[in-house]
Amino acid sequence: MYPLSMIINSTWEQRKLGECMNSFAYGLNAAAKEYDGMHKYIRITDIDDETHNFIQSNLTSPDIDFNMDVSDYKLNVGDIVFARTGASVGKTYLYNPNDGDLYYAGFLIRGKVKEDCDAGFIYQNTLTKDYDSFIKITSQRSGQPGVNSKEYATFRLNIPCKDEQEQISKVLNSLDELFTLHQ
Repeated sequence: MYPLSMIINSTWEQRKLGECMNSFAYGLNAAAKEYDGMHKYIRITDIDDETHNFIQSNLTSPDIDFNMDVSDYKLNVGDIVFARTGASVGKTYLYNPNDGDLYYAGFLIRGKVKEDCDAGFIYQNTLTKDYDSFIKITSQRSGQPGVNSKEYATFRLNIPCKDEQEQISKVLNSLDELFTLHQ
């Protein structure tokens, strides 16, 4: 493990989240059904409020025809999903391949992180007070709180070169795992 002073060497630049993503896309507009043993469905309620991990109990599958091409709704390495509405608006999940084939639901927005950015670093920025403040201000609506993909794209974050993003992400992810073990 490196001390932070050895990790942080480059100039950081401020970028919008949308500049770090290839795209944002809304999830499947499908009901959940009993888990079919292959296709897992991730909804807002399937993301743990504390750890932001995918909850593996009470698994479901999307109620869709898998003979049709639904690959656009399957999460891949480097994907982050964002809750777009309700009391959980702003909640995020970074896809973990150990979670298996995950298809994301309609109240989630998937961001595909660009190759020049580290998905773990971008995700860690969604666990900050700056992000919480952004969500609180941006989600204010006359009805239910919400943030759409265009609004998410405007979130500003400070970002170093990719190598330093990866190193910082590793340190922060190790701390997250340590905290989870102690809980």
